[in-house]
Amino acid sequence: MGVTFPGEMRQDEVWAGFFARHYNGSRRGLAKRIFANSGVVSRHGAVNPLVEDASSWSTARRMDRYLTEALPLGKDAVGSALDAAGLRPDEIGLFVVCSCTGYATPGLDILLARDLGMAADTQRLFVGHMGCYAALPGLGAASDYVASRGRPAVLLCLELTSLHVQPPSDDPQQIVAHALFSDAAAALVLVPDATGVQVADIAAVTDTATADHMTWDVTDLGFRMGLSPKVPDVLSIYVGDLVGGLLARHGLTLSDVDGWAVHPGGPRILDVVRDRLELPEAALAESRGTLAAHGNCSSPTVLLILDALRRRAGGQPRTTVMLAFGPGLTLYGVLLRG
Repeated sequence: MGVTFPGEMRQDEVWAGFFARHYNGSRRGLAKRIFANSGVVSRHGAVNPLVEDASSWSTARRMDRYLTEALPLGKDAVGSALDAAGLRPDEIGLFVVCSCTGYATPGLDILLARDLGMAADTQRLFVGHMGCYAALPGLGAASDYVASRGRPAVLLCLELTSLHVQPPSDDPQQIVAHALFSDAAAALVLVPDATGVQVADIAAVTDTATADHMTWDVTDLGFRMGLSPKVPDVLSIYVGDLVGGLLARHGLTLSDVDGWAVHPGGPRILDVVRDRLELPEAALAESRGTLAAHGNCSSPTVLLILDALRRRAGGQPRTTVMLAFGPGLTLYGVLLRG
C-alpha cells in the first residue's frame, strides 16, 4: 500500500479562521456544534480555506486545480505502493482509479499511467460518482482481474473534497459536509499467487428507495453534497444481514473477525455499525482514529483504515471485514483473509 496527503489542517483552526465567518448568520451556533462533534481533530486540504476561499470558484476553475493537485498526489501514492510490492510500473496489467471530486479527459488514469511509466497495453478502469464506497467495487474489479489474468493490478483512490467548499448556506447538510470531508490518496497493489492477505469475497446491497439520502450534484460552483441525517437509520436495517451473509458463505461468524475497517461517514454511522453488529468499541479504534487524524476522505478512507490495521500493535489481522457506504443508498462489504 501507499498513502499520501496534501497539507494538514487542524479542525479547530479551520473553524476559527474560516468557517466561523462563513456561517456568521443564524446557523453559526449549529455549525459550531457540528464541527466540535464531528470526531475530526485534523484533516488535509489541497485547498486550505485559511489561505484560499474557494467557495465562489467556478466549476471550471476547480477542475483545473484538481489536475494540478491530483497528479503529484496520485503519483506518490502509487509509486510508494509499487516500491513496497517490489514491482515496476510496466509490470502492471490493470490500473483502477476511483475519484468523484474531479474530472478531465484524458483522465487521471491515463495521465498517471503515462507519468508513472506504465506499459502501453496496461488496461485501465476509471470509477467515478460512487463516492465513499468506491474503493470496494474497485478492489473487486482489481482482484477479479488478478485472479483471472494472473497479472498484478493497482487500485488508486484519490479525492480532493476541499475543492468543493460551497457558498454560505443555512442548509445543515452542507455544514456537516464541510465539517467532515478531507483530502487523501491511497493506493493498493494486488499480485497473483501471493502469500498473505487474500480478497476472499465481496457483497453489496442498494436500497434505491432511499437514493435521495446521499447525493453529489454538479453545480456551477463545484460539486454539492447532500447528506441526509436518515443515512445511519438506513444502514442499521441492512448492515447486519450483509455482514452475516458475507461471513456465513465462508463458515465464519462475527467472533472470527479480528479486524474491522468501517468507513467513518461520521461518528453516528460508526455507532450504528457497532451497535447493530454488537461489536466492542475497541473494534472500531482504527476507524475512529482515522476519522480523528484525517477526516472523511471519501473513497480513500477505508484503505487508510486498512493501512492502520496492518500497522497496529499485535500485527495484521487474520480476518478483516471492510465496510463502506455511499450514494444509492449502497452498502459494500469485503472479506479479507490472511
